[in-house]
Amino acid sequence: MTRLFFATVFALVSSLSAVSAQDNRAWIQVEALPSLLEAEERVRDYAEYLPNVNGFAVGSGWYAVALGPYPSRNAATGELRQLRGQGRVPRDSFVVGARALQRQFWPVGADAQTPPAEVETSELAEALEAIGATEASDSTEAAADGPETTPAVPEETVAEARRSEAQMTGQEKRDLQVALQWAGFYNAAIDGAYGAGTRRAMAAWQEANEVEATGVMTTRQRALAMQQYNAVLEGMGLQRVTDSQAGIEMVVPLGVVEFEAHEAPFARYEPTGDLPARVLLISQEGDQRRLYGLYDILQTLEAVPLDGPRERRNDGFSITGSNSRIVSHTEVSLRDGEIKGFMLVWPAGDEDRRTRVLQEMSDSFTRVPGVLPSDIGVGDTQSVDLLSGLQIRKPRVSRTGFFVSEDGTVLTTLEAVEGCTRVTLDGKTEASVSATDATLGVALLTPQTRLAPLEVAELATAAPRLQSEIAVAGFSYEGVLGAPSMTFGKLVDLRGLDGEEALDRVSLSALPGDAGGPVMNSSGAVIGMLLPRDGADRTLPEEVSFSADAGALQTAMRQAGVTARMARGGAALAPEDLTNKARGMAVLVSCWE
Repeated sequence: MTRLFFATVFALVSSLSAVSAQDNRAWIQVEALPSLLEAEERVRDYAEYLPNVNGFAVGSGWYAVALGPYPSRNAATGELRQLRGQGRVPRDSFVVGARALQRQFWPVGADAQTPPAEVETSELAEALEAIGATEASDSTEAAADGPETTPAVPEETVAEARRSEAQMTGQEKRDLQVALQWAGFYNAAIDGAYGAGTRRAMAAWQEANEVEATGVMTTRQRALAMQQYNAVLEGMGLQRVTDSQAGIEMVVPLGVVEFEAHEAPFARYEPTGDLPARVLLISQEGDQRRLYGLYDILQTLEAVPLDGPRERRNDGFSITGSNSRIVSHTEVSLRDGEIKGFMLVWPAGDEDRRTRVLQEMSDSFTRVPGVLPSDIGVGDTQSVDLLSGLQIRKPRVSRTGFFVSEDGTVLTTLEAVEGCTRVTLDGKTEASVSATDATLGVALLTPQTRLAPLEVAELATAAPRLQSEIAVAGFSYEGVLGAPSMTFGKLVDLRGLDGEEALDRVSLSALPGDAGGPVMNSSGAVIGMLLPRDGADRTLPEEVSFSADAGALQTAMRQAGVTARMARGGAALAPEDLTNKARGMAVLVSCWE
């Protein structure tokens, strides 16, 4: 009987290996969307020019467009390289295992995710039942010939399951509750106490896994639940790393990232493959002032999206940022004059793996002696767009505006605020669009916190003289210089080329960042606002630009409920006085995605 039992199990395991090989299948995830409607539209788009396009739910309300399946991760990786090289998929596409994908919604009626565990369970049950029948026959014969020596071990009864459960440690009980919570069956406290809530969760798990729902999980079932819980970490290569220079010890997913460099205050781990994950260890000396400064600086990085919760405490902070591409989480604390922490950056739409990896990192974070020197990694190659090797977030576009009221209301070009999710003044003050005039191409902005401008524009009341000298204050290089530049020119005509009465034609060498800036006469009165150069329909000489004249600006402001301040005339200002006046009223307007 013993030989029959093990031979049968061996044969069964061998026969099931082809089924379980489904676990090795891989997919190319090309995009993740926050709604099913958007995902269905993108699936149809990709299906027009790519084969094997599928749609899956991936958890937390996200839906993925995926290509596949491929028989192995290596096969998927090779295909991904080709598709990237041909420009047929986004550069941030990456390979995922079958376990990262959940319910399939496209193609309609398809089911590429046949769960191997269900096939294995049913076939195993049939085989064991057959073995049990054979054993019963063998036992009858053995009764006559001699005692049975090695009986088969059956699945536990409820009573036996309770006894084996009682042998679990407190940590093992809590781990099982965590696994049930992750699977969506448990939503109460993780306390290791198996009350009514835990029993209901166990019964729900059993029902979902097509076994008798007793509310008491057997040893085998508990092991399977933990296996399901940990399957999402396959390929992550979680290993404990000790960085003696940074003075940090913690678990890092070395299956997807590798150490790149120390560059104060970071130890950078960059992606090794197709999964665009990053890890930063943070280490520097400092006090609360430097802690708060780091909190502000980190939020200027591309790796820390603006949307998401953040909390600053007396002795630390946490930041979670997310957008359509990535989710990042940062934890930092101050202790004994040392600021230490970490950041995990992960692709959006892969929440199951991200949250598990983040949990492992957070739980394992340990301070050890050491802190990164402030000059480590500082080399000859530096850039204003980088902070210790990390890309600083930049606005989609920056233009110029100018103050038109004492409460900080700003007048700017409509181009500066179109299609923005966020608008800032001088890079730090949030502002909202309070009014627009599409015909004139201007917008009025209201700061979310009251400002006290150094200068407020005064609109000219008299028509300017043709060929008179003018000056424009503008952020010609879109904020790179930190202060507006002065560009000088002449007023050429009081109308546009097509006779537009609300426009003036001016001659000066303007750059895109100057658009929205005040056009001033020699006395400092504003005679107009510089408009963007529109080269879509025709190409004009470089020195030809246009401005919305003062009368049209006054009308647009009045319709928006803003009273313009009017100039009283006066003598020409000295060049330095004109420059000071212009710079006091000009403001950098930035549009962020």
